[in-house]
Amino acid sequence: MNRHTAREKAFQVLFQLDMNDMELNKAFESLVDIEPGQGTSEFLHTLVEGVYKHKEEIDQVIKSNLENWSFNRVASVERTILRIATYEINYLEDIPLNVSINEAVELGNTFGDEQSGKFINGVLSKISK
Repeated sequence: MNRHTAREKAFQVLFQLDMNDMELNKAFESLVDIEPGQGTSEFLHTLVEGVYKHKEEIDQVIKSNLENWSFNRVASVERTILRIATYEINYLEDIPLNVSINEAVELGNTFGDEQSGKFINGVLSKISK
């Protein structure tokens, strides 16, 4: 599984956790459908467990970098993507900043609406300064 696919799967797991009251392992097992012959990646586990473990700190970083938005107004799709990218930026030193931002924008364009990518890019640009 490549890192882009791992980010998509991590988004799906973390989005479900945000929307439903479930345990991490249950969300992971029920939502990560793996193609036959492929296993889950260490990167996928790192993202899901890292965001889950550091959610409060990550949310504080996002909140402090929102302009003219309250955190509660941010849609679940964008909030989940921002959490993943903020985790990468603040906790994973081996990933270049522009890669984290570009991947998050791509996820926003895939799973969000037509404005998601721009919104995510703006918030992450501010976080990365």
